[in-house]
Amino acid sequence: MNFPQTRMRRTRMKKFSRDLCRENNISKSNLILPVFVRPGTQGAEEIGSMPGVFRHDSNSLLKICESALNIGIPAVAVFPIVQGSQKSASASSAWDASGLVPTIVRSIKKNFPELGVITDIALDPYTLDGQDGLCNNLGEVDNDATIAALIKQSLCHAEAGTDIIAPSDMMDGRIGEIRKSLEQMRFTNVMILSYAAKYSSSFYGPFREAINSKSSLGISDKHSYQMDPANVSEAMREVALDVSEGADIVMVKPGLPYLDIISKIRDRFDCPVFAYNVSGEYSMIKAAAQNGWLDERKVVMEAMLSFKRAGASGIFTYHALDVAKWLT
Repeated sequence: MNFPQTRMRRTRMKKFSRDLCRENNISKSNLILPVFVRPGTQGAEEIGSMPGVFRHDSNSLLKICESALNIGIPAVAVFPIVQGSQKSASASSAWDASGLVPTIVRSIKKNFPELGVITDIALDPYTLDGQDGLCNNLGEVDNDATIAALIKQSLCHAEAGTDIIAPSDMMDGRIGEIRKSLEQMRFTNVMILSYAAKYSSSFYGPFREAINSKSSLGISDKHSYQMDPANVSEAMREVALDVSEGADIVMVKPGLPYLDIISKIRDRFDCPVFAYNVSGEYSMIKAAAQNGWLDERKVVMEAMLSFKRAGASGIFTYHALDVAKWLT
């Protein structure tokens, strides 16, 4: 009998050798917890399509931030639920210094100064039509008018003390203009995490329900500014532009269906790449686990490893608290 010279199974036979030969590992330091905050004092309200995820008031949000910090999660990403009275065609509530997000940022930094705070820079929670930008008389999203609004929103959040602003709107040229404005106002250490490759995906449904923008958007779509899921080279161009304009970190969203994009960006660009394990991905796993079809812990950890294997250094995930607990 001719025996194989190389036996790949040898290092797989025992746990210690599998551990020693593991190429990628997930750690708590890779995790970012997205959190939803609403005005008022109603406490926490579970989101129907996202089991285990809640809309928080300021008090319950601080408790979640404390839990995240204590278990070793380095940062939270804040997303607001905006009341109808605060929505407008101009989205002016987006840069109200006494508004929901600046108030929450100041509260988090006062109570937990070491916890990183990331804030979303986009207008969809604040617009009447649920679009990420301002629309002109033709009903089209006006790129340059939107940038002017995003600059105001960015400076408002920077003044409140956010560590990282994260433009998720996909307007052309907004990173350069935001960076220039931050520098001019001496917010030189505020980082920009650019949603550089944000696809026009069907995986966002539960998120839009969570922030109450789904009803505003109605039957409209965001195809004119979010990317076509079929495109790869376009993502490389988007990243190249955003890095050249001053982005410190780039984001790929969604995550699991776009691991190839994460990998290609990581191979081509010398900058940190984050992934967003979005609401639809989360809800699918939760639903399957609740039906007994999948082992939630094993599947979630496999998903986290896939992000690391693709090259993501930071992962936005609603599973963050569970993952951190499982890693403890």
